[in-house]
Amino acid sequence: FGGEARYEFMDFNNEDWGRQNIGHNTFLLQRYDFHADVHFGKNFRVFAQIRSALEDGRKNGPRSIDEDQLNIQNLFLDVNLWKNVENQLVLRVGRQELDYGSGRLISVQEIPNVRIYFNGGKIMYASSKFSIDGFAMSEDEVENGIFDNKMSKQLNLWGIYSKTKFSKTGNIDLYYLGIRRDESRFEEGIEAEKRHTIGTRIWKNNGGFLYDLELAYQFGSFGNGTISAWTGSIDMGYSFKNVKFKPSINLKSDYISGDKNPGDGNLQTFNPLFPRGGYFGSNPQVGPVNLIDLHPYATMEILSNLTFQTDAIFNWRYSLNDGVYRPSGQFLIAGNNSEKRYIGTSFLANLTYNFNKHFAFTGGIHYFKTGEFLNEVIPNSKDGMFVNSRLTFKF
Repeated sequence: FGGEARYEFMDFNNEDWGRQNIGHNTFLLQRYDFHADVHFGKNFRVFAQIRSALEDGRKNGPRSIDEDQLNIQNLFLDVNLWKNVENQLVLRVGRQELDYGSGRLISVQEIPNVRIYFNGGKIMYASSKFSIDGFAMSEDEVENGIFDNKMSKQLNLWGIYSKTKFSKTGNIDLYYLGIRRDESRFEEGIEAEKRHTIGTRIWKNNGGFLYDLELAYQFGSFGNGTISAWTGSIDMGYSFKNVKFKPSINLKSDYISGDKNPGDGNLQTFNPLFPRGGYFGSNPQVGPVNLIDLHPYATMEILSNLTFQTDAIFNWRYSLNDGVYRPSGQFLIAGNNSEKRYIGTSFLANLTYNFNKHFAFTGGIHYFKTGEFLNEVIPNSKDGMFVNSRLTFKF
C-alpha cells in the first residue's frame, strides 16, 4: 500500500500575456492518491490506484490539467509470460499510465495536477541491456467531477518503444507511435487526424559529459490533406561530480516544425502528442510546436538534499505562417498575419529540498518577457510572472 498528498500554491500574473485581461491569479492545487499493489505468487500482479485532483480559487475555474475530483487512475493486471535470471516477458492489461524517453511525446504529465492515463494492453520484454514495449491504447475524455470521465470507444494511441543500453557510451531509443483523433485543431484548420511518428533518441545522463539527442519525423493524414512534420533536439552538458556542490551546465536547443502554406490543406505542424508539461520550465506558456528555442541551464547541489536550478529560454517561431501553441500542443494564437519571429524570453529559478524519503518541497519563479511577435499580435501585451511552491508527502 502507498499514497501521496500534494499541495501547490500558484501565483500567476498575465498568464495569457494580457489577451483576456485575467491579470493576477492566485489559486491552490491539491492532489491525493492511494494505491494497492498485490502480487499473487511470481506470475500475477494487480495494481489499483484512486486519485483526487482539486483546484480552488482560480479565475475562470479549473483548467483540464487542474481538476479531476475523483477517478480510478490505474487498475491493471500484470501476467509474467516468461521470466528467468536474464530476461522477462510481461503482459499488462487495463487502465495504466505511459511514460517513455525524455517525455517529449509520451508522458504522464507529472508537473500538472492531473496526470494522463490510458486504457488498453501492453506487452513488455526486458533484459539487462535491451527492453521493448508494444502497446495499443485509448485515452479517456477527462471531466472535472466524480467518476465522470468518458471512456473512448476507439483505439487512439498505439506504438512500439525500445531502449538499448551500452556500458560506457550511453543509450539509444528507437520508437514508432501512432495516434488517431476525430478533431484536431491547428492554425491550418480543424480536421480528423491520423499521424505516425518514427524517431530515435541517443542519450547519457550518469555523470561527466552528458548528452540527449532526439530526432523524430511525422507523416499521415489531416482531413483530405497530408502530414509531413519533424523535430530535432540537442541537449549537451557536463556534470562535475567531484567538485563541491556537484554543478552541471547544459545547453539545449529544439527545432520543431510549423505549417508552411496556410490554406492548402496539407500540414507541416509537429504534434507533440502527450508531452511532459514542464519541458520548457515549471509553468511554461509556450508549447513544443512551431518553435525554435535556445535553452542554457545550470544546476548545483547546495546540500545533499537541496538542489538549485536556473534557466533561460529564448523562443522563436519556426514558421512565420504558423502561430503559437500551448504546452499541451493545443492551438493558442494565430501567426500568419505577422512577419515577426521572436516570441519571448523565459527566466527561471527553481529550488528542491527533500526533508526525508517522505516529504519534499519545490519552489520556483518564472518570468516571461514578451517578444516582438506577441507585442504585435496582442494589443498592450504584458510580461508574465509565475511563482509556485509545492509540498509533497509520499508513503
